[in-house]
Amino acid sequence: MYIEHVPNRNSPPAILLRESYRDGNKVRKRTLANLSSLPAEVIEGLKVLLRGGVAVSSVDDAFVIERSLPHGHVAAVLGAARACGAEQWFATAPAAVRSVVMALLVARVVSPASKLATHRMLRDETATHSLSRLLELGEVDLEQVYAALDWLGEAQAGIEKRLARQHLAGSTLVLYDLTSTWVTGRCCELAAHGYSRDGKRDDPQIVFGLVCTSEGIPVAVEVFAGNTADPATVASQVEKLKDRYGIDKLAWVGDRGMLTQARIDTVLRPAGLDWVSSLRAPQMAALAQETGPFQPSLFDERNLLEMTSDAFPGERLIVCRNPLLAEERSRKREALLQATEAELMKIAEATSRVRNRLKGTEAIALRVGRVIDHFKMAKHFELSITDTSFSWERKTVQIQQEAALDGLYVVRTSLPAAALSAEAAVTAYKGLAVVERAFRSLKTVDLQVRPVFHWNAGRVRAHVFLCMLAYYVEWHMREKLKPMLFDDEYVEQARASRASPVAKARRSDQAKAKDATRLGEDGLPVHSFRTLLDDLATLAYNVCHTPLNPDARLVMTTRPTPIQEKAFRLLNVNPACTQ
Repeated sequence: MYIEHVPNRNSPPAILLRESYRDGNKVRKRTLANLSSLPAEVIEGLKVLLRGGVAVSSVDDAFVIERSLPHGHVAAVLGAARACGAEQWFATAPAAVRSVVMALLVARVVSPASKLATHRMLRDETATHSLSRLLELGEVDLEQVYAALDWLGEAQAGIEKRLARQHLAGSTLVLYDLTSTWVTGRCCELAAHGYSRDGKRDDPQIVFGLVCTSEGIPVAVEVFAGNTADPATVASQVEKLKDRYGIDKLAWVGDRGMLTQARIDTVLRPAGLDWVSSLRAPQMAALAQETGPFQPSLFDERNLLEMTSDAFPGERLIVCRNPLLAEERSRKREALLQATEAELMKIAEATSRVRNRLKGTEAIALRVGRVIDHFKMAKHFELSITDTSFSWERKTVQIQQEAALDGLYVVRTSLPAAALSAEAAVTAYKGLAVVERAFRSLKTVDLQVRPVFHWNAGRVRAHVFLCMLAYYVEWHMREKLKPMLFDDEYVEQARASRASPVAKARRSDQAKAKDATRLGEDGLPVHSFRTLLDDLATLAYNVCHTPLNPDARLVMTTRPTPIQEKAFRLLNVNPACTQ
């Protein structure tokens, strides 16, 4: 049965209740009743009933919303985590722990906070999003949160082994770099004073090293005491991947401060592993003396030059020259020299003024030392200090020798050309930028690994590992959501169009268009990763009931906006599926 409106010339249309039926091979219809005299709201109610719905007198009588929670960002991250294999990571955990550790992972991406704050988010009466309901956590106490974190720390080796075999099997290059972050309090045994990458010299810190694939996918992380030097961390990472995870054929990519000559000779070479790194400035200067100065004309075609040296047996050296970098270093050095001379001139004038004249070798040297230490230019000046005077002159020959190396850097690798071309070696070394990008995400607006509030060393390690897994999920989300983000989805085409890997990386034309218009190719606004999550959070999870049956709870999610619908489509996630 159905209701049909039949036009009636200049009169109001007739509203008829009709039924369709089959007569042989034909479909016929007959009128059951004329509803034209009924009120419009009654007719609309009949239409709802005929479609299988429930007719009510008003919208207020249909549903009562008991609770409304931000939901879209949780559904997106939870769906992405499951697609990444998170359920398999935690499969060996007890059932009660499994859901809580999944909640900690998703919460670290959705709203990173301390474990105490996360616990409040997961409690139903204080929940700030739908995560606890999606995972059916019930009443979670704080001890369960810490028990889940402790289990994750114990399971780290197994999860890393799974990730390493998944992403490094058949691969050659593995990227490794180190960073630091400060620790709250002074009771953690890992907390120590060391070189702070965050500029917080007064606070104790921890150091952690991140192992990534050449694409930037994190596969392992290790936490060290805050005063551990960069090279000292390499051996444990090599042992982890080679001995524990059974991955033998790897080439380590690390910066020159990480893969020092001593570390290559004592760790990588004995283990039969290859490497890609670069030479330090003194090594470059010695190479220039051995082979003669590197003339700019040698780099006219490709901006790189491959060579070998007796000082580095079994290695290929790729000398790279970046003209823009050379120009910038020359400008900066001259600016620092002039700034230093301007301050030194003030000191020289102070030694010859009539009143309050500066005198005494120690007093003059103290002021001079402050100046040259501030500008880091001591190596370029010849100083002459007496009890009553002060003078200086530039070390012209030394400055010219340094200038000859402006814009130059030398990539070193033990891999043969058949396994890694010169261009690929340079690209691999510059690929360490993806690890730096991971550190920015881990330490700043996205995942906020710092500050570390835990005192127990095991929980500190588990906390950092949790953040690494959260970045793993974020990395895969970013890859799928690139059309909606400011990220360059055509970066490979832009890289292929560069004349040389030494040249500065440039964004593709499509990415530049997104930057200029703030719109994607489909005309929808583009976001950063964090603001996109904020947008998704406006899709609500509503717990409702009907007046006819107040004890029966219904869950209804709001209709996605076009931006939200696109994000869920790219992630292959259905936000209405609440389990």
